[in-house]
Amino acid sequence: MDLTFIGIDPETTGGGSPTVWVDEATADLLLQGEEADELLKVQIGETEWVAGHDLGIPGHETVIRIPARMVPILREACDVAERRAGLR
Repeated sequence: MDLTFIGIDPETTGGGSPTVWVDEATADLLLQGEEADELLKVQIGETEWVAGHDLGIPGHETVIRIPARMVPILREACDVAERRAGLR
């Protein structure tokens, strides 16, 4: 799988760091971040965010937290993904 590195948390100090990539083949965004705490996952999993949609977080998915300071990096990733997918 070929990935395009977009950016890393600008306040990283060398440990695990929120990071964003774009998959060159599918234009999917790949995000590394801190896994949400159990209380937040329960709140998200027990709320009907879309009428008629299943509740809960499927076992093959998780909720991650990306710092707000990374919004510009996410915007750049979205732009790269849109171009790769031929959406603009």
